[in-house]
Amino acid sequence: MTDWTELDRRHLWHPYTQMLTSPPPIPVARGDGVYLITPDGRRILDGISSWWVNIHGHSHPRLNAALARQADELEHVMFAGFTHEPAARLASELVARAPGDLPRVFYSDDGSTAVEVAMKMAYQAWQLRGETERRLFVALDDAYHGDTFGTMAAGGSGVFHHMFQDLFFEVRRLATPDSSRRDDHGEDLEHLLEREGHRVAAVLVEPILQGAAGMRIHSAEYLRRIRDLTRAHGIPLIADEIFTGFGRTGRFFACEHAGVEPDLLCVSKALTGGYLPLSATLASEEIFEAFLSRDRTKTFFHGHSYTANTLACAVAVESLRLFDDSQCLARIGRLERLFQGRMERLAELPRVLNGRVLGPMAAFDVSPEGQGGYLDGLGPRLQQAFLDRDILLRPLGNVVYFLPPYVITDDECHRVFDVIEEVVGSL
Repeated sequence: MTDWTELDRRHLWHPYTQMLTSPPPIPVARGDGVYLITPDGRRILDGISSWWVNIHGHSHPRLNAALARQADELEHVMFAGFTHEPAARLASELVARAPGDLPRVFYSDDGSTAVEVAMKMAYQAWQLRGETERRLFVALDDAYHGDTFGTMAAGGSGVFHHMFQDLFFEVRRLATPDSSRRDDHGEDLEHLLEREGHRVAAVLVEPILQGAAGMRIHSAEYLRRIRDLTRAHGIPLIADEIFTGFGRTGRFFACEHAGVEPDLLCVSKALTGGYLPLSATLASEEIFEAFLSRDRTKTFFHGHSYTANTLACAVAVESLRLFDDSQCLARIGRLERLFQGRMERLAELPRVLNGRVLGPMAAFDVSPEGQGGYLDGLGPRLQQAFLDRDILLRPLGNVVYFLPPYVITDDECHRVFDVIEEVVGSL
């Protein structure tokens, strides 16, 4: 029989990977807690939660059992005209935990589509009310919201999306505290809304922490000001908590740092504990009611074959229970304190700049050898050096970050920081 890694080489096209020059992908046979285990038994510590999705560790027995129980009963049913208990119970849990009053839950399949759904809801709600001039969206400098066309348009990363920019709709950029230090930053929201508020369909934010931008943190005051201005102008605020939700910033939702209540809230990534693709868009009753009509053309025409997949919903419900039972927020607080102490040591290295810690996330910039940014050649070199020491860290160019599952032990955290000090200190 042909070795399966050879089949990978022949047939697979991996994401965010230059297939001509990237090294062969590392085969993974099993997962165990914070470790990825290769077929030959090598144990690699997953320091980025497998692209930010895993919070309870790999192959957790409670999540495994929940998945098996649900598979024995019902694997999937179409969600148009049918429903099932896991979807209803998960929706109730999400609504109870959401910041503010967001009683309606629309399921989709990943983070990009959750944000796409929110943008379509905001836009169509205005159209149904007769305000057809509201076609403009506003998003942050350096934003990343996904790779579908609507979310690419809302995104602010030329590296990822410039090839498609001629196909995008109109978006205005807001200056963040970080981008304001550059000459090419976006606009001030107050001035923008005074000039064009009547055209704005919604404002999108990654609350508190912008992940793909390089783990950039903005203040609670900045987020509150955006909420105050959007509320004053009657404009929906979309909070993209795909990355920041489920404890990634030290609170269950990042909006809680600022006491902000959005009109639409998007969740995915850690929603199922890293097990299955699932996302949800939570909406206010006001937005939901805009679609209620005896005229069927006013329906929200969006969905996909696996909407509210039964298996994914069941695992997500168990993941939320496990989050509470494991006292994850308390553990996150302890991780934050440990990370802060180690970051103080890292900051003494000559090439470490702008160290920052938020919840269970530690990040810093490495003084670049080129222009810096996502395509800086330092990133792949650092990643390989970490892998050589059995640590999975995937720098965002010259930005190194550590974002482990919450089950990681203190000793394992210190081991990762020791390796980071060794690698970065040797540059």
